[in-house]
Amino acid sequence: MQGQNRLFAFFGLIASGKSTLAEAWAEKIGAAYWNSDQVRKELAGMLPKTEAKNSFNQGIYTPEFSQKTYDELLERAAAKLGNKKSVVLDASYQGKKERQRVRALAERFACKPIFVLCRCPEAIMKDRMETRAQDPDAVSDGRWEIYLQQKEKFSPPDELDPSLLITIDTDKPVHQLVEQLEKMIQENL
Repeated sequence: MQGQNRLFAFFGLIASGKSTLAEAWAEKIGAAYWNSDQVRKELAGMLPKTEAKNSFNQGIYTPEFSQKTYDELLERAAAKLGNKKSVVLDASYQGKKERQRVRALAERFACKPIFVLCRCPEAIMKDRMETRAQDPDAVSDGRWEIYLQQKEKFSPPDELDPSLLITIDTDKPVHQLVEQLEKMIQENL
């Protein structure tokens, strides 16, 4: 992985552990890191920790605002990839269209995209959402009722070639997950 730019897209459902792992991975490899929740709130003129308790597809979570957020993620990634820097994007990427846009960006900069699908049992996800709801420093506004709606709309990544997709269960401590992910990526390259 040294000496070449890479594009990593961590994705999955609300509270699947993607942000925790994505941020730790970006730190480990020295990559630029962008989280869709933070970028979304920035575009809305909000501080990252400001609550936006909108319903599914409402407020800053409308399809139009989500598109604006994903466009901004790609623009930021393009700037870094153009400077030969690796990038870690962290978003739900629940649809094939959005994942295809990430692949197209990687192709534009002649780098291999690595998609990291994060998942864990629903009971753990629910506990994470409940814990996060009590955390004043939490950025995500994900709640159980939104998770249930997101789950219905999530398209499995069956369009991705197996060489581009890593699936990881995030029910372990983050340092163990980073080690596991490093091994999985080395095997995948």
